[in-house]
Amino acid sequence: MTPDARHSRRPPLPAVAVSFLRWAWMRAALARGWWLVTSVYLVVVADLTALELVLLGTFQGVTVVLAEVPAGVLADTVSRKWTLVAAHVVMGSGMALTGLVTAFPVLVLTQALWGLGWALSSGADVAWVTDELDRPDLINRVLAKRARREVVGAAAGIVGIGALAWAGDLATAVVVAGLAMVLLGLVEVARFPEHRFVATPSGRRQEAWVILRRGVALARGDHVVLIVLAATLLINGGGEAFGRLLQRRLLDLSFPVAPDPIVWFAALALSTLAVAAVVLRMVEARIDGTGVARRAYAGAALVGSVGLFLFAHAPDARTAVAGVLVVEGVALPVTRAVGVIWVNQRATSQVRATVHSFLSQAENLGEILLGVTLGVLAGAASITVALTGSVVLFAAAAAIAMRAVSRAGEPV
Repeated sequence: MTPDARHSRRPPLPAVAVSFLRWAWMRAALARGWWLVTSVYLVVVADLTALELVLLGTFQGVTVVLAEVPAGVLADTVSRKWTLVAAHVVMGSGMALTGLVTAFPVLVLTQALWGLGWALSSGADVAWVTDELDRPDLINRVLAKRARREVVGAAAGIVGIGALAWAGDLATAVVVAGLAMVLLGLVEVARFPEHRFVATPSGRRQEAWVILRRGVALARGDHVVLIVLAATLLINGGGEAFGRLLQRRLLDLSFPVAPDPIVWFAALALSTLAVAAVVLRMVEARIDGTGVARRAYAGAALVGSVGLFLFAHAPDARTAVAGVLVVEGVALPVTRAVGVIWVNQRATSQVRATVHSFLSQAENLGEILLGVTLGVLAGAASITVALTGSVVLFAAAAAIAMRAVSRAGEPV
């Protein structure tokens, strides 16, 4: 019997997992659709300069880096569910406010709120579903399925919120998506059960420091977690440079601009999401196998380095698009999903959200430090040279991931 056949005959998931997957789909739809419209709004309506656009991303990234660990400790100390609710309120408020202002200093604030909301949610979501589900035999499949549901949700958001912006205007679509994100937290997440989590009593909140130290000790003492953190930093550094230079590179290679460039870029985004959905389904069917996480991560990073090389040295737009499909359809979604699953396998319940916050922090540090460095290199040398640097980072991540072994010395 094939893995796909076994997958199709598996029993239904528990209600907790179904609620989690439904929420993940809706959050991805709102977030991805909002960003599609917002990226155009910031240029067309707010009329930001290239430097201001870059600075917005930098301020957002710095906010996430500073807030990640405190947010993870908060979730492990007070509540995973209510941390998620707060994340939706903060994130949605920043999203909605973006469509009401055009001044750069205020937009910096809205993007900081957006980043703070993601910091509050990252780690808390995986920690909540892992503990409430309490099924070690199911959690890897649920997290892999979550990654695929997010891809499908993102595609729906691009179409739905993009259509709203087309039928109305950009600002209205931005505000509606933000308010919907707040509503999603208050209606959906507030109904999540939280029976297995034990909060630290209010008189003993100094335990937060104990949780933080335990999380740091686990991350530092577990060779596999350190490997994933290092590989994640490299992947996100190379991926950030790729993302920043993607449009410029394609337009330089005569990417179609009629009837409108946004139509072609939206079509490319939907194509990469379709590829990612298929690839993540294959990962989902096999993720519980011994050594699958290590091989999937390393293989995706290596394939990504090939796709980046193809994109960097493409002689024409069609060849470059093939590279984009490999990087955004295979490498980035697989490494992101498997990285979360891999770390979740190693984390303990008491510090699960805190350890996941380290993973998210590695993502953002890679984007800020390595991504900006490659961006500067693109300006000083060329886009091709900078993208070749991304190739090296992805290949290095693949090599590091293959070195991951358990405490007993066996590959994991």
